[in-house]
Amino acid sequence: MAAGFKTAEPLEYHRSFLKENCRPDGRELLEFRTTTLNIGSISTADGSALVKLGNTTVICGVKAELANPSVEGPGKGFIVPNVDLPPLCSSQFRPGPPGEQAQAASQFMANVIESSEMLQTEDLCIERGKLCWCLYCDMMCLDYDGNVLDACTLALLAALKNTRLPEVVINADTCSPEVNLEKRRRLKIVKHPVAASFCVFDDSIVITDPTAEEEQLSTSQLTVVTDEEGRLCSMHKPGGTSLSGERLQEFINRATARQKEIQKLIKKVIKSITSTK
Repeated sequence: MAAGFKTAEPLEYHRSFLKENCRPDGRELLEFRTTTLNIGSISTADGSALVKLGNTTVICGVKAELANPSVEGPGKGFIVPNVDLPPLCSSQFRPGPPGEQAQAASQFMANVIESSEMLQTEDLCIERGKLCWCLYCDMMCLDYDGNVLDACTLALLAALKNTRLPEVVINADTCSPEVNLEKRRRLKIVKHPVAASFCVFDDSIVITDPTAEEEQLSTSQLTVVTDEEGRLCSMHKPGGTSLSGERLQEFINRATARQKEIQKLIKKVIKSITSTK
């Protein structure tokens, strides 16, 4: 009976739970799904991380390549994020070039990198005006069940913290770069941006960490990115109804609390790995 009601009237089905201050999966309205993190999962990458947020699963691999600095930034390197939402992660995505949602996610990640200043691109410069690192950060969703932006942001941050760049020197005689794969250095992560996503039902009921079904049924969505200092780094609102200033502040406060939770998780995972080596 419940399954039939859910199929025939999905919105009313969700409302029947929301009015009791809970959700169909048993969570409270402002409760995030279980978050798990694994780093160094891709041996062929310079850095990698796998994130599970409930059923939503995202893997990020960082590949470092040598490049020429731009004329505008001769003392800087590059960070190029890309989000892939392939058909294997959900039936709602089709084969072919990146869809609108994947493109928006990639742009969101680029905005987070720039606005949060999580990494100084000057640290990626090897020799001013001649040689720098370009970090290709590829995020692929393996299982899509909503809130892919939170998962991608965490996967990117953890993968960059796991990244080790080989030592490079420019040969004075040949003027060509020589890469020492045996000697590597960590990236200096300056800030730790964390995303927290929210949905609003019927312009009044707020939930966090929405599933794919909750995203489709909500009247408004918002993703808030904050760092460890409580600084607002970025916001993403893909349409929907407008939100009041009070509600926005409520989201920012909850996002700040989420940032602290995630930073503890990252420290715990990194500590457990280093202690076993």
